[in-house]
Amino acid sequence: MGVQHTDLDGKVVVVTGGSRGIGAETARAFARQGAAVAVLGRDGAALAAVTAELHGIGDAGALGLVADCTDAAALAGAVERIGSELGPVDVLAAFAGGDGYPVPTVRETEEHWRSVVDGNLHATFLTVRAFLPGLLERGTGSIVTMASTAGRLPGGSSAAYAAAKAGVLMFTRHLALEVAGRGVRVNAIAPGAVRTETTAERMPPEVRAAVAAAHPLGRLGEPEDVASATLFLASEASSWITGQTLDVSGGRVIL
Repeated sequence: MGVQHTDLDGKVVVVTGGSRGIGAETARAFARQGAAVAVLGRDGAALAAVTAELHGIGDAGALGLVADCTDAAALAGAVERIGSELGPVDVLAAFAGGDGYPVPTVRETEEHWRSVVDGNLHATFLTVRAFLPGLLERGTGSIVTMASTAGRLPGGSSAAYAAAKAGVLMFTRHLALEVAGRGVRVNAIAPGAVRTETTAERMPPEVRAAVAAAHPLGRLGEPEDVASATLFLASEASSWITGQTLDVSGGRVIL
């Protein structure tokens, strides 16, 4: 069953990018802790499936909302619905993003660059900005942002993705310092290569084996690895931790 974080029981948690992969598994992990979970994403059918799972896991409540995290108006609407249907938010997992596959910079287009930065860095900013006022008003809460090994080490992704994730890391640190005296903690998760549906589709077996071998622990990560780390950062188990990056990368980043 894994570690139990009893303080998460009854909390209201928001997970963006929650329709599949790491986000969906993180939502399930919070539901197993007894939290009410709202999942946001762009794929309505996938969100409906995840939300049905969440209802089956616990009885604290679950809500699936179709929302593009690059759309401030959509996020504002989500804040209102979550507040009215689940209650004030205690934990925000700002996980929307992606498109980290390598593109040589010499072939990078302005359109793709803007899309990747918008979908990762700008989406994180807009998501946090939407939910932060409620957390500050209550003087409590935890925010966990989604970074990446790509934002820590060069190579293995596009420059656009690396720059966006490095931006998420600095945004996280800056925000953590800014709100530390107001009861809100802010930390980042930086996964290495994780075995998700997208990875399975785009990465041939021989490539997956080579990528796994590049991690000192000799395997790809699983969504559960990231979900467990997120629970820790969201819970009172990490009550004296803020502004930090937790590398969930099989030893890929050793400082």
